[in-house]
Amino acid sequence: MQASAHMKHVRISPRKVLVVGRLIRGLDARRARALLLHTPKRASEFLMKTLDSACANAENNFSMDRDDLYVSDVLVGAGPTLKRFHARARGRGARILKRTAHITVTVAERNRDYQEEV
Repeated sequence: MQASAHMKHVRISPRKVLVVGRLIRGLDARRARALLLHTPKRASEFLMKTLDSACANAENNFSMDRDDLYVSDVLVGAGPTLKRFHARARGRGARILKRTAHITVTVAERNRDYQEEV
Protein backbone atom coordinates (compact mmCIF):
# COMPACT_ATOMS: atom_id res chain seq x y z
CA MET A 1 0.00 0.00 0.00
CA GLN A 2 1.25 3.47 -0.85
CA ALA A 3 0.20 6.96 0.12
CA SER A 4 1.27 10.17 -1.56
CA ALA A 5 1.07 13.93 -1.20
CA HIS A 6 1.35 16.65 -3.81
CA MET A 7 2.54 20.24 -3.59
CA LYS A 8 1.92 22.28 -6.72
CA HIS A 9 3.03 25.66 -8.05
CA VAL A 10 6.02 25.91 -5.69
CA ARG A 11 8.07 28.99 -6.58
CA ILE A 12 11.43 27.23 -6.94
CA SER A 13 13.12 25.65 -9.92
CA PRO A 14 12.44 21.91 -10.33
CA ARG A 15 16.14 21.32 -10.86
CA LYS A 16 16.93 22.63 -7.38
CA VAL A 17 14.24 20.49 -5.76
CA LEU A 18 15.41 17.36 -7.58
CA VAL A 19 18.88 17.64 -6.04
CA VAL A 20 17.42 17.38 -2.53
CA GLY A 21 14.74 14.88 -3.59
CA ARG A 22 17.38 12.37 -4.66
CA LEU A 23 18.86 12.47 -1.15
CA ILE A 24 15.75 11.12 0.57
CA ARG A 25 14.52 8.55 -1.97
CA GLY A 26 14.55 5.09 -0.37
CA LEU A 27 15.15 6.29 3.22
CA ASP A 28 12.92 5.65 6.22
CA ALA A 29 10.48 8.50 6.77
CA ARG A 30 12.02 9.51 10.10
CA ARG A 31 15.56 9.46 8.72
CA ALA A 32 14.46 11.40 5.62
CA ARG A 33 12.80 14.05 7.79
CA ALA A 34 15.95 14.39 9.94
CA LEU A 35 18.07 14.72 6.81
CA LEU A 36 15.78 17.40 5.37
CA LEU A 37 15.78 19.27 8.66
CA HIS A 38 19.57 19.65 8.51
CA THR A 39 19.97 20.22 4.77
CA PRO A 40 20.84 23.88 4.07
CA LYS A 41 18.79 24.11 0.87
CA ARG A 42 15.56 26.03 0.37
CA ALA A 43 13.98 23.04 -1.37
CA SER A 44 14.25 20.95 1.80
CA GLU A 45 11.51 23.05 3.43
CA PHE A 46 9.01 22.20 0.67
CA LEU A 47 10.01 18.54 0.61
CA MET A 48 9.66 18.26 4.39
CA LYS A 49 6.12 19.67 4.28
CA THR A 50 5.19 17.28 1.49
CA LEU A 51 6.77 14.32 3.32
CA ASP A 52 4.87 15.17 6.52
CA SER A 53 1.64 15.35 4.54
CA ALA A 54 2.30 12.00 2.85
CA CYS A 55 3.00 10.36 6.24
CA ALA A 56 -0.20 11.85 7.68
CA ASN A 57 -2.17 10.59 4.66
CA ALA A 58 -0.73 7.11 5.14
CA GLU A 59 -1.54 7.10 8.84
CA ASN A 60 -5.05 8.57 8.67
CA ASN A 61 -6.39 7.34 5.33
CA PHE A 62 -4.74 3.91 5.02
CA SER A 63 -4.10 3.00 8.70
CA MET A 64 -0.37 2.45 8.16
CA ASP A 65 2.13 2.45 11.01
CA ARG A 66 4.22 5.63 10.93
CA ASP A 67 7.32 3.75 12.15
CA ASP A 68 7.31 1.39 9.14
CA LEU A 69 7.05 4.08 6.45
CA TYR A 70 9.78 4.81 3.93
CA VAL A 71 10.04 7.21 1.00
CA SER A 72 9.38 5.03 -2.02
CA ASP A 73 9.40 7.78 -4.64
CA VAL A 74 9.98 11.50 -5.07
CA LEU A 75 8.72 13.04 -8.30
CA VAL A 76 9.50 16.60 -9.29
CA GLY A 77 8.00 18.11 -12.41
CA ALA A 78 7.93 21.52 -13.99
CA GLY A 79 4.97 23.75 -13.28
CA PRO A 80 3.93 26.82 -15.20
CA THR A 81 6.70 29.32 -15.90
CA LEU A 82 6.16 32.98 -15.07
CA LYS A 83 7.61 35.17 -17.81
CA ARG A 84 8.97 38.58 -16.84
CA PHE A 85 11.08 41.18 -18.62
CA HIS A 86 14.13 43.08 -17.47
CA ALA A 87 14.96 46.42 -19.14
CA ARG A 88 18.12 46.37 -21.25
CA ALA A 89 20.02 48.89 -23.31
CA ARG A 90 18.53 50.72 -26.33
CA GLY A 91 14.92 50.03 -25.38
CA ARG A 92 15.18 46.28 -25.44
CA GLY A 93 14.04 43.75 -22.89
CA ALA A 94 15.57 40.53 -21.63
CA ARG A 95 13.28 37.68 -20.69
CA ILE A 96 13.40 36.34 -17.14
CA LEU A 97 11.87 32.92 -16.57
CA LYS A 98 10.60 32.32 -13.05
CA ARG A 99 10.12 28.59 -12.86
CA THR A 100 7.72 26.67 -10.63
CA ALA A 101 7.68 23.03 -9.57
CA HIS A 102 5.16 20.29 -8.81
CA ILE A 103 6.38 17.94 -6.06
CA THR A 104 4.98 14.48 -5.31
CA VAL A 105 6.26 12.37 -2.40
CA THR A 106 5.11 8.75 -2.13
CA VAL A 107 5.57 6.70 1.04
CA ALA A 108 5.03 2.98 1.46
CA GLU A 109 5.00 0.56 4.34
CA ARG A 110 8.02 -1.71 4.80
CA ASN A 111 7.73 -5.26 6.04
CA ARG A 112 8.29 -5.57 9.76
CA ASP A 113 11.01 -8.23 9.34
CA TYR A 114 12.99 -5.98 6.96
CA GLN A 115 16.34 -4.97 8.45
CA GLU A 116 17.89 -1.83 7.02
CA GLU A 117 21.60 -2.08 6.39
CA VAL A 118 23.53 0.67 8.11
